[in-house]
Amino acid sequence: MKPECDKADHFHDECGVFGVFDHAEAANLTYLGLYAQQHRGQESAGIVSTDGLKFNTHRGMGLVADIFQKSDLKKLVGRHSIGHVRYSTSGDSGLRNCQPFCYQYAHGGISMCHNGNIVNAPELRYELEKQGSIFQSTSDTEVLIHLVARSQGATMQERLAEAVNRLSGAFSLLVLVEKRLVGIRDRNGIRPLVLGQLDGSWVLASETCAFDLIGATYIRDVEPGEMVVIENNEVTSLFPFKSTEGKFCVFEYVYFARPDSVLEGVNVYNARYKIGMELARESGVEADIVVPVPDSGVPPAMGFAEVSGIPFQMGLIRNHYVGRTFIEPKQSIRNFGVKLKLNPNRELIRGKRVVLVDDSIVRGTTSRKIVEMVRAAGAKEIHMRISSPPTRHSCYYGVDTPDSSELMANKMNLEEMCKAIGADSLAFVSFDGMYRAVGKPRSQHCDACFSGDYPVPIEGQRSPQLSLLHFHNRRKE
Repeated sequence: MKPECDKADHFHDECGVFGVFDHAEAANLTYLGLYAQQHRGQESAGIVSTDGLKFNTHRGMGLVADIFQKSDLKKLVGRHSIGHVRYSTSGDSGLRNCQPFCYQYAHGGISMCHNGNIVNAPELRYELEKQGSIFQSTSDTEVLIHLVARSQGATMQERLAEAVNRLSGAFSLLVLVEKRLVGIRDRNGIRPLVLGQLDGSWVLASETCAFDLIGATYIRDVEPGEMVVIENNEVTSLFPFKSTEGKFCVFEYVYFARPDSVLEGVNVYNARYKIGMELARESGVEADIVVPVPDSGVPPAMGFAEVSGIPFQMGLIRNHYVGRTFIEPKQSIRNFGVKLKLNPNRELIRGKRVVLVDDSIVRGTTSRKIVEMVRAAGAKEIHMRISSPPTRHSCYYGVDTPDSSELMANKMNLEEMCKAIGADSLAFVSFDGMYRAVGKPRSQHCDACFSGDYPVPIEGQRSPQLSLLHFHNRRKE
């Protein structure tokens, strides 16, 4: 079973994609690219490779290092490859939903994977099923494959363009055919996708940290609404969408992306550090130490410490080797789930006024348990500081969040939240402070989870990441 602190009380990473075209070590590089992006999804992983004729596939449940052995990678022959790490946001968690998907249709073999959430996938699926389509998974990605297969376009680019123009939502998509690799970013560019080069070959990934591991050179971000087609080792740029407007997910900077990545020209670590600086300016408090909730709380806590002059201390130590445990004492160990992940350094905390810095508050149950744990370690005062604005709304664009009615900030004001988590004071960074730290205007970002301003219409959605299978069954009732 999952530890209690993992049960829907924090944002879950979405998914990560990686692709390489025309390299002798294509599958091995894809493995490493997925390994570097493991933080984006830990439920399943898969790799598809091709030599231009045959597609080779290996997928499994779990972490990249556990799924792929040397013998598995040797079977993934070919100079072209794509891979995917998954955390389920649409469809259930199971082998049938592991990506990349691989199919044979009228125009040959095709493999596909994506990061994000196609908001209108349930409606499209229902339409396709009425026309006779048969689905093997409950993932929204498979809807796109059926749309491509049904397209009357003369070329792969035309078929993909027709298909993606029917999609609504957020997606960074990789498509591999026998002699072509295609990367597509939705018209708003909500989810990241970057382009790089290695030994004369082209690579695509969700984050630049994947390039760093394999020694690839970052070239640029794929633009919102752009389709990059890699063929004969050349890149062609197309814009298949009728309109585009950049709305990059600001929470990538706050939590999702690895701190050593550069997205949209912004170094993630620097953005988090500067958010902490803004927090100190906006909501400074007299205290003895600044303590992060690791790991995403570390850079903003350091920024807070620099501006405030309060010493930074690692007062909470994280266990990085927490997986699943089959034992969970009911009453004998208080706050057991949180203690599996975090343990207070009592010598640093005892008798101190503590500024506790975290990235967000979702349901609030984990925050309350952390505050209780720090208080039990002897803290004199606890001042909670959050490096994002209050989370009041659900995400529909590939991030697993609870329904809005379950979000603490949606139900309580600041004073009520502070009392509920047991802190002496509570403050969040402002919208202005967050965007000053990022260094880009708010108009270029999606912050719907904070503001409720959704760049893509979500009419009809009743829960954050609506299961396609659930939708299908409801239609039949």
